[in-house]
Amino acid sequence: MRNIVITGAAGGIGRALCPLLRGENLLLIDRPESGVEALAEDLGAKAVAGAPLSAEECHAALAELDGPVHGFAHLAGSFTPDPELGGDPSIWTSTIQNNVENAYNFATALEPRLSDDHMTRIVFVASLAFRQGSGDHTAYSVAKGGIVGLTRSLARRFAPRATVNALAPGIIETPMPAHIIATRGNLLRASNPLGRFGQPEEVASVIRFLLSDEASYINGQTINVDGGHSMA
Repeated sequence: MRNIVITGAAGGIGRALCPLLRGENLLLIDRPESGVEALAEDLGAKAVAGAPLSAEECHAALAELDGPVHGFAHLAGSFTPDPELGGDPSIWTSTIQNNVENAYNFATALEPRLSDDHMTRIVFVASLAFRQGSGDHTAYSVAKGGIVGLTRSLARRFAPRATVNALAPGIIETPMPAHIIATRGNLLRASNPLGRFGQPEEVASVIRFLLSDEASYINGQTINVDGGHSMA
């Protein structure tokens, strides 16, 4: 049984991923209001009901697990529009903190917890916004670009003890992108070669694969899960 950590576990993609990993020793991390504790109870998992940001908080969260971390999926993040560039500086600060700073701090907590006897699998979530840019989500686009840079750096730093990869999902039908689906969903759907948005399970299954030994020679990659949108 492997020790696997999932941040943002009670979000749309997290709730699709966690049942796929039933049988592993799971540590689920999410905000107190997310329902992560109830989710963990249903799965027989451990929970941290909080939003770790600092390196110290991330170290403390991982301390809930004994032994090395064999798998880590970082789904936590925020998706706040900033239509008036610089109009509200707090949007930039919180977006960077919630999307890339916490990922970096979790990486510092993970390094001493990498497994010596079984290669650790690490997965970060970037975004289509990194690939194409989002004009009214500039801070978010920057943050997700940072996730890709972090992925590539850690793929070298942590090798050969770990593989580190990222996903770049397109528009997935979860609560997070509901505001853009409501305002321009028809246009976005029409521009996708498959003519639809993705489902959380379609992202979760790729994360499960990257957390498995079947993905043992995939490292430092950012995989699109967007129905071909970035190609279009």
